[in-house]
Amino acid sequence: MVSCSKKATDYRSFLDGTELTYPGAISNFKYQPGNRRLQLTWNPSPDPSVSKYVVRWNNNADSLSVNATSHNPADTVKVLIDKLDEYPYTFFINSYDAEGNKSVVGELDNARVYGSVYQGGLHNRMPDPTTPYVYNNNDGTVQLNFSQPDTINITTKISYTNEAGTVKQTAIVPSASSVVLDSHKPGTSVTYQSSYVPLKSAIDTFTTLTVDTFPTIYKLVQCDRSKYLALQRPNDVTAAYGTTFQLMWDGNRTPRGYPDVFNSDGNAGYPRQFTMDLGKVYDLSQMEMVGRTCCHNPTDYQIWGIEDATNAFTTTASNDPNWETEAKSKGWVKLAEEHRTDVESGVTAQGPWTTNIPSTAPNVRYLVVRILKVADGSNEINISQLTFWNRQ
Repeated sequence: MVSCSKKATDYRSFLDGTELTYPGAISNFKYQPGNRRLQLTWNPSPDPSVSKYVVRWNNNADSLSVNATSHNPADTVKVLIDKLDEYPYTFFINSYDAEGNKSVVGELDNARVYGSVYQGGLHNRMPDPTTPYVYNNNDGTVQLNFSQPDTINITTKISYTNEAGTVKQTAIVPSASSVVLDSHKPGTSVTYQSSYVPLKSAIDTFTTLTVDTFPTIYKLVQCDRSKYLALQRPNDVTAAYGTTFQLMWDGNRTPRGYPDVFNSDGNAGYPRQFTMDLGKVYDLSQMEMVGRTCCHNPTDYQIWGIEDATNAFTTTASNDPNWETEAKSKGWVKLAEEHRTDVESGVTAQGPWTTNIPSTAPNVRYLVVRILKVADGSNEINISQLTFWNRQ
């Protein structure tokens, strides 16, 4: 039998009698995206013989060399590469020693670079569609409300004009749903512009290409209560125990007790309602309700409105499930629905409670206030005061 044999050193004939040497490789090869650029990072090789690192991309058409200044794997090497196209790249990296020997290759795939295409697809954070802002009647501040932002939103900058005519700037962070303008000149524009990052690790922030304008913010003015009138429709509650509807709009916005409150009859069957004429057409913005100091205070209620009530009053009983259907068919619009959650001094729904009416609601003159529930389950309804504001 005849067989072939090989010596362990036969490979040297292919290497000119030398041995292969592989310098130590890097670790944690990562990237941070940017605007037509990116930053590569890695932990250096612990091999003291490593003198440099060479990074290649574009099918090895482009490269750069980085001197090795540390061999501590706890350190981080950072390299910025700019003037790149908006494209996902693959990068390769090798460690080299002084003799030109190189390590096994490190590869980083799908390292995406962002630019004008990405930026063009960004949109500003949207105001809350239902209640974009709330004007505070007590101090004149304005609360801007925003919808939930995208997870990569960084900030939204806001520009507005204050009462003194000075342009001011503020911002809202992603975790917040609202921001307050200490002073805003009614009727002047409020603009906003959002910024984003493609990834949380990004080195650049991208701002939207457009500046959007907030819905016009108006000053809120109390409606003229002297013109209010209770219309006492057939299916409405009545004032009882010597009280009157007019007590609800006499201007005293503090909780009161009997007999200085409106106290309805005790007939059963919620929802219960009363109808009123504001005296003129308004662009309503808010209603404030104040309860009684002890009891029978509404906690759940609706506000319905219409501009012209000619042939529009409902005939269906207020507690009939078909009431809403008839009301809508005659042109009534539900302006707001409220559920109070406040408890003060052991009395539920006592203090002032503001209900916001969306700016998208139509102008109205006639209102139906529908009480769905009172705090103590009573059939009687007590209200100390109703105050309305309109936009001007």
